[in-house]
Amino acid sequence: MSEWVALAIAMAAACAVVVAVVLLRHRRVGAEKNADETPDVIEYITMMIGVVYAIVLGLAIAGVWEARGAAQDDVFQEAQALQEVSDRAQIYPAEFRDKVRADVDAYVSYVVKVEWDYMRENGEISDKGTELLDKLRSDVATRTPASELEAQSYQPVMDRISQADAARNSRGQNAGPTMPGVVWFGLISGAVVTVGMLFALQIRRTPRELVLAGCFSALIAFLLFMIWDFDDPFGRSVSVTTQPFVDLFPSLGLSD
Repeated sequence: MSEWVALAIAMAAACAVVVAVVLLRHRRVGAEKNADETPDVIEYITMMIGVVYAIVLGLAIAGVWEARGAAQDDVFQEAQALQEVSDRAQIYPAEFRDKVRADVDAYVSYVVKVEWDYMRENGEISDKGTELLDKLRSDVATRTPASELEAQSYQPVMDRISQADAARNSRGQNAGPTMPGVVWFGLISGAVVTVGMLFALQIRRTPRELVLAGCFSALIAFLLFMIWDFDDPFGRSVSVTTQPFVDLFPSLGLSD
């Protein structure tokens, strides 16, 4: 089932539950109670609960959005560092230059074609990808510079490989869900309490009130889904993509 279909079902279910409870409650209680009889203290408490929960939702959304942005930056930095390694290999003799670029291409191809799916399924980076990057580092580090130009370029190339390694490790730390379970407990519990407080206001079954109650519950369901979708930067529908690798290494044909 598509995640967007699941979202539509969840929002429709939230609306249906709220409307059904309102109708059943009205049928049982009858029309003798007037909504105007709701105590002021209940209206005040309901308002405060809504404000507090809105703040919690805002912080959660900001947190998962920031984590997704950091994950996207890590991917770009990793791809950029590797692209610079490939470019700086120009100063080496043809045989070693081709070897370095082959190491870079092998790593990039593996990340895009294999490791990305591995991260989504396992929530971590693969050992094979680490081995490929270590091979690139080893090939560059163990070669004695044959000229002054190579000696001057040695440290910048090693720095770019280290940057790619650091970005890779950060990517591995961001793989999988990042939101703690206790936060999810608070978000879901808060949603139940916030929606449940609608009934403390003694809303009636007029079309206007039913539409507003249904839209409010659907909005809560949508916001929770959005947090859940952003919570895993690499594994959900709105996830970080391999586009930086595709853009910076067009010769590999990774977009096909």
